[in-house]
Amino acid sequence: MDVDGINIFYREAGPEEAPTILLLHGFPTAGHMFRDLIPQLADRFRIVAPDLPAFGQSDMPARGAFAYTFENIANVIDRFTEVIGLSRFAMYVFDYGAPVGFRLAVRHPDRVTAIISQNGNAYEEGLSDGWNPIRTYWQEPSPANREALRSFLAPDTTRWQYTHGVPDVTAVSPDGYSLDNFYLARPGADEIQLDLLGDYKSNVAAYPTFQNYFRTHKPRFLAVWGKNDPFFLPQGAEAFRRDIPGATVHFFDTGHFALETHAKEIGAVIRDFLAH
Repeated sequence: MDVDGINIFYREAGPEEAPTILLLHGFPTAGHMFRDLIPQLADRFRIVAPDLPAFGQSDMPARGAFAYTFENIANVIDRFTEVIGLSRFAMYVFDYGAPVGFRLAVRHPDRVTAIISQNGNAYEEGLSDGWNPIRTYWQEPSPANREALRSFLAPDTTRWQYTHGVPDVTAVSPDGYSLDNFYLARPGADEIQLDLLGDYKSNVAAYPTFQNYFRTHKPRFLAVWGKNDPFFLPQGAEAFRRDIPGATVHFFDTGHFALETHAKEIGAVIRDFLAH
């Protein structure tokens, strides 16, 4: 779909007239991360899963033509929802998809029927020490500190993100991280991803705004969390209850990419949550 000159690839399933769930992926993946979840939900919901700009099959505009900030990515996805005709929808947000989705919710609280956060953070206590090299770059965006972040883009790091904290790593299909590494290896993708790691500080700065939205609007909220995530701690999931006392929190004995091992269980929890 052409969204103001940027082609956004998306997956869609389910009846068009059914309640909609917008699935927003994270780093360094794409809508394919939902390949096992979509069939769990598509009988009852309209599922729309776009690839963010520069991720997956969506366009990757040159850095000179598009500033890679989370605000700008949210602008594109905001317009995408309008172009495709999503007037009301629930959101499933993961990792980078969380600050994108939370920005949409802040802008259009009337459009959001519910939020499902899977390792999608909005609280300082949810950030682990794994963020320290990135924090260093936020504090001093020098070439050396930027260069130090390249290890986050390495194929072994992607594989580690998928398998860390997973009790049985044979349960993780190599398809997901192999495809992610293919996308990361495209010319120019590395600098774009370093730009976004640097701009992630804008999300932390926006946490008070997101929290105010939660307190003010108290959206229906479900946290489904891989409790062994090396980047987003369980405290981040529990913190949502502080601002939304009715929030539901489920932990799973897995890592960051919880859908790789627990898509069926998470799908069942979502179905139950949205049925009430």
